[in-house]
Amino acid sequence: MKKIVVLTGAGMSAESGIKTFRDADGLWEGHDVMEVASPQGFTNDPNLVLDFYNQRRRQLLEVSPNAAHEALAHLEKDYDVEIITQNVDDLHERAGSTKVTHLHGELLKVRSTFDESLVLDWKQDLVLGDLCEHQSQLRPHIVWFGEAVPMFERAIEIIQEADIAMVIGTSMQVYPAAGLIHYAPTGTPTFFIDPKPSISESALENLTIIAERATIGVPIAVERLTGI
Repeated sequence: MKKIVVLTGAGMSAESGIKTFRDADGLWEGHDVMEVASPQGFTNDPNLVLDFYNQRRRQLLEVSPNAAHEALAHLEKDYDVEIITQNVDDLHERAGSTKVTHLHGELLKVRSTFDESLVLDWKQDLVLGDLCEHQSQLRPHIVWFGEAVPMFERAIEIIQEADIAMVIGTSMQVYPAAGLIHYAPTGTPTFFIDPKPSISESALENLTIIAERATIGVPIAVERLTGI
């Protein structure tokens, strides 16, 4: 069975109602991202950071997977599909995808500030005083600016095995994630799906650009791959 490796970004979940991380002015609900998405921000004002993620978590629990998520899950009937996502939501999993690697963490999980390998499922608000078994504060299980991306090496291993690649809803401008597609074997057929593609068809060998939003473009690509 051929392996399809899919790289997804914010545009994948936007049509489900997930707000993109930053507005056009670089702010999120009036906050500089470094205030709410960095270790220093957490040290300076942990309540602000926890509230920021509590709001995002509540929003996530109110939305559902869209047609693009469902189309990718459908691909598993015909292909070995692995998804590498920059998104911190669980919409791929809820749609039925079974192999999902989260580069930037997961909103519905928290981890210990004492032992980062101690990760817990978490759907309620997280507040100061919520402690791990070592009596240390819990924090969002999110990769913040300035922190290492622990799943990046695993993501490289996955993309190196691709027979077919798909890039959906990401500008491929934010590193290190932006460099992942270049680890695919030379000549790998690649679909790039974004309403405003930031890439030209000469950028990669065997590249197909579908200039549509995810809920339109992903079913088009899936139809081409499955022949249905």
